[in-house]
Amino acid sequence: MPAGTPYTIPAKAREIRLAKHLEGALTPDHFDLVDVEVPEPGPGEVVVRMDHLGVAAAYQDLMRTDCQLPLPPYQVGARIGGGETGTVVASNSPDLAVGDLVQSMTGWCEYSVGPASSYFKLPAGLFPSTSYFLCQGPTAYYGMADMARAGEGDVVFVSGAAGGVGSLAGQIAKCRGAARVIGSAGSKEKVAYLVDELGFDAAFDYHDGPVADRLAELAPEGIDVFFDNVGGEQFEAALQAARPHARFALCGALSVQNGAGQASFPRFDLMTAITRHVELRPFACYHTPEQIGAWIQHFATWLGEGRFVFPQTVVEGGIEAAPEALLSLLKGAYRGNVSVAL
Repeated sequence: MPAGTPYTIPAKAREIRLAKHLEGALTPDHFDLVDVEVPEPGPGEVVVRMDHLGVAAAYQDLMRTDCQLPLPPYQVGARIGGGETGTVVASNSPDLAVGDLVQSMTGWCEYSVGPASSYFKLPAGLFPSTSYFLCQGPTAYYGMADMARAGEGDVVFVSGAAGGVGSLAGQIAKCRGAARVIGSAGSKEKVAYLVDELGFDAAFDYHDGPVADRLAELAPEGIDVFFDNVGGEQFEAALQAARPHARFALCGALSVQNGAGQASFPRFDLMTAITRHVELRPFACYHTPEQIGAWIQHFATWLGEGRFVFPQTVVEGGIEAAPEALLSLLKGAYRGNVSVAL
């Protein structure tokens, strides 16, 4: 290892690999926890000790051979996972120094070694923890600000509002001047969380009867913006509640991902969409530097002004806790954005 590092770097560390491609339900058998050598960094390379591992529902899709996300699927025997934050513990590059905080997409591992250019240097002291960088903020901001163009006076409905994206999207709409933000969630506890802690104006449990009835009650004059993470019945109900020139940002389809059968798919009322000039904008956020920068700028400002709550769950237990954290996330066990502390 390069001389002068104050950190003790182990000869071996652990990482999580895909044991087999996903065809049915996700189980612990799809994960392998293996010991690997921590190699010496080459010219221009750094060694990074991971501090937090990100956990997101999209990881399940990337385990399938027929993955429809605009990302390469995981390969059997290769490391899985996505965003991580860590600390540079050895460097052979002038671009990153020992002690720098970085973010990367190197997967679920305790240590990674690679070119300094594959790591994004994080501003120190901006947030209480580097876990704040492992959130779905770029997706939520891009969808609500650029796709839906939520703003002053809008009535906004967010489906799947207690999840990592939805819990941020609703608050973004409020910060951009929305008059009323309504969220849906899967339990009474999450409904209370949205209203009492995250500042949503109203929320409902989608299990409590037809969604169309709840929207008619909570938004009697209709909605201007729909941020959809679910699809299915909630999409159908939002379309019926749409005001003229409503904007729909279509981010996810959890009813298809976690549901089964024809009930998972929304029936599209084309005539309603046409006569009300509804704007449908399906999107995927690629987390480009511009998208990340726009989110971080607004996120830090709103947090500093006391206008924003960062909803997160940090799972303790080290890297071995990551597979169970993903399984629990898919079952709806957590609120907000999820990461694992190493």
